[in-house]
Amino acid sequence: MVCFSELGPKVHSEDVVSTRLYFVNASLQRVTFSSSVGVSLPCPAGGAPHAVLRWYLATGDDIYDVPHIRHVHANGTLQLYPFSPSAFNSFIHDNDYFCTAENQAGKIRSPSIRVKAVFREPYTVRVADQRSMRGNVAVFKCLIPSAVQEYVSVVSWEKDTVSIVPGKSERHAPAICGNQQLDIYDMIDRMIWNIFNLSKMFVV
Repeated sequence: MVCFSELGPKVHSEDVVSTRLYFVNASLQRVTFSSSVGVSLPCPAGGAPHAVLRWYLATGDDIYDVPHIRHVHANGTLQLYPFSPSAFNSFIHDNDYFCTAENQAGKIRSPSIRVKAVFREPYTVRVADQRSMRGNVAVFKCLIPSAVQEYVSVVSWEKDTVSIVPGKSERHAPAICGNQQLDIYDMIDRMIWNIFNLSKMFVV
């Protein structure tokens, strides 16, 4: 799966048709994709009559084809193919790109788009052991590996396989702070806590 991050409303050709050059989706700012899937990214600019579409790095360097790694199609689509961890190249797989459209009306440049590949590798989350005096507050934190922290959200906490609903416990008063911390008020006895997490990268 691929995650697309956008900001603001989309601009369509009918809004600026008089210029003969237009942005199809000028709000696109970030594309995060799995290394095992790859990504195809259409140029967010276009024109009428037909415009020549070209991709560049944010530095202004031309994009060149890399066999089985990166290819720009005749229709202006930038494709990054699936690749193994050993083939990772930050210059290609973690960089800023932009596209231009050019015809008789002139030339326009899309905003820079951050294109970033991530690896779908097994990971585990855990709850750190905590000690607290009876009747005091215990704070439990979900520990997520830093390599995947940006793409993972905690979706629920459990006590002894039972999901926690803040404010519904008769013996305890759990409060979920953000998505990685659980505060337990009026600590009474030893409890076992579990976390359920969700990878944002693969559910979009």
